[in-house]
Amino acid sequence: MRGLSFGELLDYSAEESNHWRDFFKQHPDALDVPCDIAGTKTVRELVLHIVAVQMRYAERLLNMPITEFETLAVKIAQGKPGEELFALSRKSFEDLRSFAIAANDADWDGTLTFPTRSAGELTASRRKIFIHALLHGVRHWAQLSTHLRQKGYKQDWMHDFIFSGVIK
Repeated sequence: MRGLSFGELLDYSAEESNHWRDFFKQHPDALDVPCDIAGTKTVRELVLHIVAVQMRYAERLLNMPITEFETLAVKIAQGKPGEELFALSRKSFEDLRSFAIAANDADWDGTLTFPTRSAGELTASRRKIFIHALLHGVRHWAQLSTHLRQKGYKQDWMHDFIFSGVIK
């Protein structure tokens, strides 16, 4: 059966993230809109959550040191949050792509056991971790899209996969 490749899913996720980067450049005040998605208090915190999960899972897949969430949150609070968040997002997509290109079947099927911030210790295959890193963002961007539209921040692009530049 032919299906969506990991590369295509990665391309779609990166494309959607780039749309959000451009949106927040045009509407930086939207980052401070109150928000309660995924236990956050603001849109900025939700974007940090999306990027941090993606980044930390990419680090796990590449056997890199895991960036502490609190360190990341402080760094983002001190700089230009929107720009820094999306620079980290772009880097983590590059890291995920590096893993996907280099991984063999044994790498994909191998498991990792790791602590999470909210669900205790988990064990999952690298394949599952990779997919989660991407679908986690897709799910939260969809929630955010609805939330911001309800707050008067309509986005100027179609979010659905069918409208993406991925696959003809």
